Parts: sequence; C-alpha cells; structure tokens
Amino acid sequence: MGAPEFYASLVRPDWAPPSWLFGPAWTILYTLMAVAAWLVWRERGVQGARVPLGLYAAQLVLNALWSWLFFAWRLGGLAQVEVITLLVLIAATLVAFWRVKPLAGAFLLPYLLWVAYAAALTVSIVGMNPGAFS
Repeated sequence: MGAPEFYASLVRPDWAPPSWLFGPAWTILYTLMAVAAWLVWRERGVQGARVPLGLYAAQLVLNALWSWLFFAWRLGGLAQVEVITLLVLIAATLVAFWRVKPLAGAFLLPYLLWVAYAAALTVSIVGMNPGAFS
C-alpha cells in the first residue's frame, strides 16, 4: 500500500487536511525555504553562513526522514519523536536565518507553523490508529 492509500486508510481527526492540500502546501513551503536559504547564502556566502546553512541542511534531512518513518516504515513512535525534533531544528534555523537577514527568517515562519500542525496531526493519527504502526 502506497502513501496515499495508507493515509486514506487511517482514522484522522476532523481537523486533518484533505490529501489534495499536501502537494500545493509543500510546493509553496519548499519555494519559501529555498528563497530563504538563497538570501542567507547571498548575504554571507557559504563560509560566512556555515551554521545557518548547516542547520538548514540538517532540517532538510529530518524533513525527508519523517516521510519514511511514517509512510514507508510505519514507525509511529519514531515519527512522533522525529517531527518534534524537526520542529526544534526548524525553529533554530529560523532564528539563525533571521540573524543574517530577517526576511529569510520570516520566510521560514509558514514552514514552522505547518510542521507544528503536522506534529500535532502525527501525534493524533498515531494515537487514533495503534494497529497501523509498528
């Protein structure tokens, strides 16, 4: 069962978004994230922004890992821990970007809010579907 079918099979809270919303939302968020990173790079270069860009790279890895934990490996407990860790890392990235260029930090705010929502959704879905996760 693929990710769309798996998501459709889960009991979800009333406040869960429809599955068609994920594609457009992530397209907008990834665009904002890329522009934010570009602004930081343009302002300081790689050497001058090693910490902010390193945080950015680390949160991208965690962002990708969540999908594998939740959809492919169905490790609900780890997905919950991971998405909270991702949220903290995004917040750190936002602060680091803000210190370099406030607009770059502001561009990460929608991402932070979406992942906070996704974290609450993850916890809720895993709790509502104990048999669906390892």
